[in-house]
Amino acid sequence: MLVAFSGGTDSALLVRVAADLLGERAAALTALSPTLPEDELAEARAFAKEVGIRHLLLPSREMENPDFVRNPEDRCYFCKSELFRLCRQEADRLGLRWVLDGTQKDDLGDHRPGLRAAEEEGVRSPFLELGMGKKEVRGLSRMLGLPTWNKPSMACLSSRFPTGMEITLERLRRVEECERFLREHGFRQIRVRLQNGDARVELSPGEMQRLFESDVRRRFVARCKDLGFERVTLDLEGYPEREGS
Repeated sequence: MLVAFSGGTDSALLVRVAADLLGERAAALTALSPTLPEDELAEARAFAKEVGIRHLLLPSREMENPDFVRNPEDRCYFCKSELFRLCRQEADRLGLRWVLDGTQKDDLGDHRPGLRAAEEEGVRSPFLELGMGKKEVRGLSRMLGLPTWNKPSMACLSSRFPTGMEITLERLRRVEECERFLREHGFRQIRVRLQNGDARVELSPGEMQRLFESDVRRRFVARCKDLGFERVTLDLEGYPEREGS
């Protein structure tokens, strides 16, 4: 089997189990894309090396697809179509029968156009087939001692754009830099969303107060403005309690 591996909690568990059960008959594929933060890529590479699975890193070309760049409501379909095309291509090349992804039952509550892409390419989702949700995935990951068991949910950087706002490399870079600043200062659950010319920050409710401690707020605002944002706002409702958005 070949696992579509983003580096997140769900696909990391699949990678570990595939490596344990199948050895050389398993592989993981991570798509190299501007929508994947560099920090996430580094963690995915380290994890794959730790569990000893063959790890493929291949460029993804969704940014060359105008249907993806224009950012319609089903944007995720075009991204996942490219990912699963790559996975199927490499699985066939390596003589691997199945392509797997980490979709689990809690994902069904969100708008997930990528599920259609998975179905079209014959991708299987073991957690979904077993009726497993995020709680079970995290529990098994913790039992196996995986460092990803309590990793904050992460979605590709294009999810920070409102529908209809064109996805550009420059905008992706700005969002990535702002989120990196916050992570380097100890924040865990973060989204910096584009809203007109502003950066709208979502943090978990328990982390909001920390933003106002010492000079973090002032330095963060200055960094965002250096990157071209007109204003920086904080969503007082906090990061919504759902995975993957």
